[in-house]
Amino acid sequence: MSDQQKTGVIFGLANKRSIAWAIAKKLHEGGWRLAITYQNERLEQEAKDLIADLPGAAGFMCDVSSDEQIAKLFEDLKARYGELRGLVHSVAFAQAADLNGEFVNTSREGFRIAHDISVYSLIAVARGAAPLMARGGGIVTLTYYGAEKVVPRYNVMGVAKAALEATVRYLANDLGPKAIRVNAISAGPIKTLAARGISGLGDMLKSHAERAPLKRNVDALEVGAAAAFLLSEAGSGITGETIYVDCGYNIMGF
Repeated sequence: MSDQQKTGVIFGLANKRSIAWAIAKKLHEGGWRLAITYQNERLEQEAKDLIADLPGAAGFMCDVSSDEQIAKLFEDLKARYGELRGLVHSVAFAQAADLNGEFVNTSREGFRIAHDISVYSLIAVARGAAPLMARGGGIVTLTYYGAEKVVPRYNVMGVAKAALEATVRYLANDLGPKAIRVNAISAGPIKTLAARGISGLGDMLKSHAERAPLKRNVDALEVGAAAAFLLSEAGSGITGETIYVDCGYNIMGF
């Protein structure tokens, strides 16, 4: 089955700066038919305006913290498309209070929320998608270097991303016999709506550009291209991996 006939669902569209949007554009260029989700009514209009720029794409509201909404979404996707061949999980959240100050002061509720929305949601949507991937498919999520090294002020989100990367490996093992591949892209810092919640983003971007071998920051469309590769036949032998799209920053010692 060619990419031109594949259907994919993308979770996490917020606005035109979203990595989810960059991935959507690259998949659309590759001929994918897309279902794109947004979290709530507040984000609905901007999401629909963007989705209208991708002929054939459709928008769906889905808050990934709700099992009921996830179940309804996949019922709707099954009724409309029959099957899926790709899923993109570009969802992460931590309370502002837990992204400021010291990690040691992370609240119990803040820890729970960060892991529920940023990590458990991948398990939930993968479980929902698997029955619609009877002929196999690919799942891609987004992570960051703060999962493995301390990034000041990334705090609980770094711990959540570490859990996300482990979740990718366990899901890859579970879903591999069904020919469903699961991978993560570790993207360099990008000025997204979510990233603006991290104090010191400007310092992160500056440091990244100075230290990365390519001496620049990564562009969201480069992340989109990597996701399109992982979901295509070209990535058919890759699963359980964290692929770095960060201009080489992660290879440097200092």
